[in-house]
Amino acid sequence: MDSDERLQFEGKWDRMRGRVKEAWGSLTDDDLDRTEGKWDQLVGTIKERTGESADKIEERLKRMLD
Repeated sequence: MDSDERLQFEGKWDRMRGRVKEAWGSLTDDDLDRTEGKWDQLVGTIKERTGESADKIEERLKRMLD
């Protein structure tokens, strides 16, 4: 993900938060709060909770942005 896409994601975090929680139900509100809407932290948290690969997580997040 390039820096423009990251900024777009971080700017949409409030709307994306619900989608992320729905897509990865194992994430808690505390997990999402700790990421502060930062792309890398979110990917790392999802990876830690689910065991999914970072590439797969990033692809799914990018689709949510569209």
